[in-house]
Amino acid sequence: MNSATTTAELAIEVSQVSTRFGEHVVHAGIDLEVRRSEIFAVIGGSGSGKSTLLREMILLQRPNEGTIRVLGADLNALSDPEALALRRRWGVMFQHGGLFGSLTVLENIGLPLREHTTLGDALIDDIAAWKLAMTGLKPEVAAQYPAELSGGMMKRASLARALALDPELLFLDEPTAGLDPDSAGGVDELVRELRDLFGLTIVMITHDLDLLWGVADRVAVLADGKVQGIGSMSGLAQSDQPDVRKFFDGPRGRAAQQQGLGAPSEPSHGRPPTGASSSKPK
Repeated sequence: MNSATTTAELAIEVSQVSTRFGEHVVHAGIDLEVRRSEIFAVIGGSGSGKSTLLREMILLQRPNEGTIRVLGADLNALSDPEALALRRRWGVMFQHGGLFGSLTVLENIGLPLREHTTLGDALIDDIAAWKLAMTGLKPEVAAQYPAELSGGMMKRASLARALALDPELLFLDEPTAGLDPDSAGGVDELVRELRDLFGLTIVMITHDLDLLWGVADRVAVLADGKVQGIGSMSGLAQSDQPDVRKFFDGPRGRAAQQQGLGAPSEPSHGRPPTGASSSKPK
């Protein structure tokens, strides 16, 4: 841990995490820290283990070795009730939405509230409608089914569901994958607004260079089972590490870098903006 960063300022601590599938080594001693109220991205090529690391952070998989602490809790030491309580403190937006096709958008958004609270149906519907509005979707979308949504609408509806329980921590798996530039740009802006308004800690897995330059406070680059570089995009752009350089070299990398000039610098160690608050259902 950086001596300037206390445990209380950290949302996630990954220490010496190793993961193997048979003889295949995915992680070989990964170390990283995510500060509270920062937007932290994990990037890497295909097979670099970024999606596996996300699954380990959200209790869908266990590493073979090492420890992961999320919101102060050691994931290896949780009882079932403790794990359930911790899951209520985070939200996850999966790459393909993860919405239930047989439920309307409003019912999908309200599902976590029905599972984890004792609120009445009318209040749950009101909260779900508010979350829908927060993500920029029109009220009439509430009655639609996932199959009726565009890609951008699907992402926003999934994000609304991830926000249903007013999480402290938000995980985004490829939030702009498959979207046209206009829709992707809207998601970029929404992610930044959510962090600034509610002081959320956001961890995202992405290949989107524009998203990285536009909203990420810090980025970890995975390759060969290790973190090859970590820092702001502007800081990583100065790296001579080959696995880091490939995200900045070539036409796409150079174009994204040019558009990203003036992108976010290092965050102020997770202090939420003045006046940031959220109302949690009791």
